[in-house]
Amino acid sequence: MKNHRRNEDIRKAKGSVPNWLIAEKLGIHENSLYRLLRQELPKDKKEEILKVIEKLKLDLEV
Repeated sequence: MKNHRRNEDIRKAKGSVPNWLIAEKLGIHENSLYRLLRQELPKDKKEEILKVIEKLKLDLEV
């Protein structure tokens, strides 16, 4: 089943950054982030999330 491979790039990029923190920076609830990641995201939404993750990694020095 390929379902576990959806948004694999986001899952790899986030590393140890908590989902709740990513969701907070996106202005959404943590559960909404989980739901977003269930389906393959459009390129623009992926880029937005990846930018947030990179900024958080810099801020957290992860």
